Amino acid sequence: MTSKPSSTTRFRAKVFDALSDPIRLEIIDFLRDGEKCVCEITPHLNLVQPLVSRHLKILKNAGLINRRKKSTWHYYSLTDKRIIELIDKLTPELTETIKHKIIEQIA
Repeated sequence: MTSKPSSTTRFRAKVFDALSDPIRLEIIDFLRDGEKCVCEITPHLNLVQPLVSRHLKILKNAGLINRRKKSTWHYYSLTDKRIIELIDKLTPELTETIKHKIIEQIA
């Protein structure tokens, strides 16, 4: 019999799922320096606005970003800068170590 994951585990999975896309990681990184309008985010990513909005919604639903509306413009910011620290911990050295462990397991 398997047990049901705790609410903490489910929340963590939702956060990591939101961070599992390179576009969303790029958005988080772009917001590192502060609040940005969607009109700034879209050209930075060189993507169409509906696609950017979809990614922003996923990040917002995971609690990673805030949205503020001013007139017809939407502004986004990080809910907590510590998310940057979490992402930055995945250094090239750690990535290389993980890659070697995977290769060892396959061999």
